[in-house]
Amino acid sequence: MADATVRRAEHRDVPEIARIQRDTWRTAYAGLLPEEVLTGFDLAEAEQGWADAVGHGPARVWVALEGRWTVGFCAAGPAPESEVADASGALPADAASTGLVSALLVEPRWGRRGHGGRLLATAAADLRERGLTRGIAWVPEADTASLSFYASAGWHPDGTVRTLDAAGRPLREVRVSGGVDLHLRE
Repeated sequence: MADATVRRAEHRDVPEIARIQRDTWRTAYAGLLPEEVLTGFDLAEAEQGWADAVGHGPARVWVALEGRWTVGFCAAGPAPESEVADASGALPADAASTGLVSALLVEPRWGRRGHGGRLLATAAADLRERGLTRGIAWVPEADTASLSFYASAGWHPDGTVRTLDAAGRPLREVRVSGGVDLHLRE
């Protein structure tokens, strides 16, 4: 394998981040999201959103590279209270020290090469440096590949679920949770 690295995203990465999001959704989420959501993906709108995220946070955005190719990305930062609360709206005792991985995508053609693990470990290290002790992420319940990935990092469903409106079709997501003391195996 070529040199594989993770670095903080820069403004020049924004078009690739948006393209990876579009292409990965169209491939990996074809059975999960309605066709109109996938075909209606607005690349310019996504680029604007990612430009804001890369430039202004509060989440930090990381990109995975293999050689000169950008192959994936991750966004993580302090979790808003609305993301940490349980179904009744109650906050756990560690709400202020919980981080949110709001996006972690690796293009399927670059999958199974360790990029997702490197992205998650880098994001977790950044969350630790920011004083956070636990991380959460939302995963479509039917996305068994992502659930298995997070489980391999010690992040498991914590019993909280939500249902999103995906162009009039419900999309059920489960929240996974785990420690941010992650380290890559050499």
